Amino acid sequence: MFKCTSLKIAGFLLAVMSSLASAQTIEATIKKTIEPRLGDGTKVIAVTKTPYSGLYEVQVNGGGAPDILYTDAKGKYLFIGNVVDVQTYQNYTKDRVDAISAVKFNDLPLDLAFKTVKGNGSRVIAIFEDPNCGYCKKFQETLKSVDNVTVYTFLYNILSPDSVVRARNVWCSANPSQAWEDWMVNGKTTPSAPVTCAAPNEKVLALGKKLRVSGTPTIFFADGSRIPGAIDAAGLEEKFKTVYPSKS
Repeated sequence: MFKCTSLKIAGFLLAVMSSLASAQTIEATIKKTIEPRLGDGTKVIAVTKTPYSGLYEVQVNGGGAPDILYTDAKGKYLFIGNVVDVQTYQNYTKDRVDAISAVKFNDLPLDLAFKTVKGNGSRVIAIFEDPNCGYCKKFQETLKSVDNVTVYTFLYNILSPDSVVRARNVWCSANPSQAWEDWMVNGKTTPSAPVTCAAPNEKVLALGKKLRVSGTPTIFFADGSRIPGAIDAAGLEEKFKTVYPSKS
């Protein structure tokens, strides 16, 4: 009886190991087949079998935020688009992109950002912004109508050399939050920073690269999710409802 049970267990383990090896072979083959055809330096980060009709999820990164494509087991066909449940309309592709783009908010080095508090500050976001970004300026206008929020602003200077100068002047000012609003909303130039003041520009650039921030503004929420790009006040409030359901 003991031998029979042991043999069954051994057989089961061999089957599992064989299945895993087969899956790894397929995933490696897909990566080898697909990656050279993507072009523009796009890399395949991971390949995973999905429960959707035998499709394989191909996670790629072209230097920006991760994206998802789909293929068959041979890597012969490439499917670009969203997988949506026709009954519930749940967008599985969006859910996966959100999951792989998420960060641990509490691990963000907030000392590299300046802090702005409105109202009770109970809802927290972090934003990567460039001082010459038009959409960032538009989002700053939006924030004027949003209350009870704490904003950590990372000066992510990627648009021009002038961005570095303006960001340093803001960072080194007596009141960075006010200086930022003066420039982004009112177009008021910040006085030149003292030569002795060092802004964390290189550290923020490295952080943004690590987090795959490819454009400004990019907004991170307390649950780790992100929104690349500016949104209006209504969209921001809707997002806050999902992050802070007890405060809605």
